[in-house]
Amino acid sequence: MAETVDQIFVLLKGWLVSMLAGWCPPEWQETARAVLSAAISVSAMLGVFLLLFGITTVLERKGLGRIQNRYGPNRVGPWGFLQFVADGIKALIKEDVVPRAADRWVHFLAPIVLLVCVIATFAVLPVGRNMVPVDLDAGILFFFAAGAASELTVFMAGWASRNKYSLFGAMRAIAQMISYEVPLILSAVPVVMIVGSLSTVRVVEAQAVYAGGWAQWHAFTPWGLAGLVLFLIAATAEMNRSPFDLPEGESELVAGYFTEYSGFKFAMFFIAEYLGMLAMSAMAVTLFLGGWSAPFAFLTWVPSWIWFFAKLMMLVALFIWVRGTVPRLRMDQLMNFAWKFLLPMALINIGVAGAWHYLAPGAGRWVLTAGVVLLAYHGLSRSFALRRPKRVYRYAD
Repeated sequence: MAETVDQIFVLLKGWLVSMLAGWCPPEWQETARAVLSAAISVSAMLGVFLLLFGITTVLERKGLGRIQNRYGPNRVGPWGFLQFVADGIKALIKEDVVPRAADRWVHFLAPIVLLVCVIATFAVLPVGRNMVPVDLDAGILFFFAAGAASELTVFMAGWASRNKYSLFGAMRAIAQMISYEVPLILSAVPVVMIVGSLSTVRVVEAQAVYAGGWAQWHAFTPWGLAGLVLFLIAATAEMNRSPFDLPEGESELVAGYFTEYSGFKFAMFFIAEYLGMLAMSAMAVTLFLGGWSAPFAFLTWVPSWIWFFAKLMMLVALFIWVRGTVPRLRMDQLMNFAWKFLLPMALINIGVAGAWHYLAPGAGRWVLTAGVVLLAYHGLSRSFALRRPKRVYRYAD
């Protein structure tokens, strides 16, 4: 049944492409089919994730309100779920203020380029069976390459604003993003090693296999679970989400690199941040949680895209929970954690994945690899805690 439902979407897309391409001259029809197929896939993906962005903002505000014992949005629309529409209209009609000394063209282009880079990452995410806009052989590489371009746009925004707080926020953001991008990419390397492919579609297909009724998700292995945790921590810092939101710490940097942005240009930074959270969550689902595959064989009748979005929203809920409960780190703690804990742990996990591949299946493989991961975690955490300087508090008499 699930394959039938998924196939209906594919057939509808094929029918629409054939109908629209029929209006073109015969010599252009093949090119038109390729362009239309990509355009329809990208438009559908973009529409779904933009709607999901709006709903996520409302859910986050309601969740944080419940955590902090206050009300969330409850006025605009049913139960407040049209609040994001009101916010969007407000951002559109607000005045766009640009500092007199700012580089106007760079100041204008920074949020646009950032949003384009984030949207490009959705092109290689398989949201369901045979539902991927572009099936690239190097899809994982493309995802990280497109995401890494956002560092340039952050510097563009801070430099073009001609504001010292914006510049400090941009430099802090770049240092943080580069530092955490290294363990982020390294945490995905074991998946590439085990699957033997950089294609996101192949990665999901390798996990959509059932043994004893259980799905063979990478998160169900010691190296996969460790990789998932490392990926989520590094992704949180890469997205400047709490507790790693130092580049926009209002207590010291006003709003960081987008201090001098207002109106819809500020809204574009806001949209890009949330779309980045959705993209990172979707990649974590693809790499470690089986993508669109069901957790048990007897649940494969559920349409594949439902499983994908259910896992996606589960991770989004986790990010909201962390934001509402974990306090912000200091800058020295942030950088030390990246280079002295996450990076060594990610490198050790690559070795554990290699050992998992060559060891014979059985309980011994589980015990050995899990033991190495736990010992590495214990040793690195102890070393990290011992190296931390003790703070001395002095009080006036």
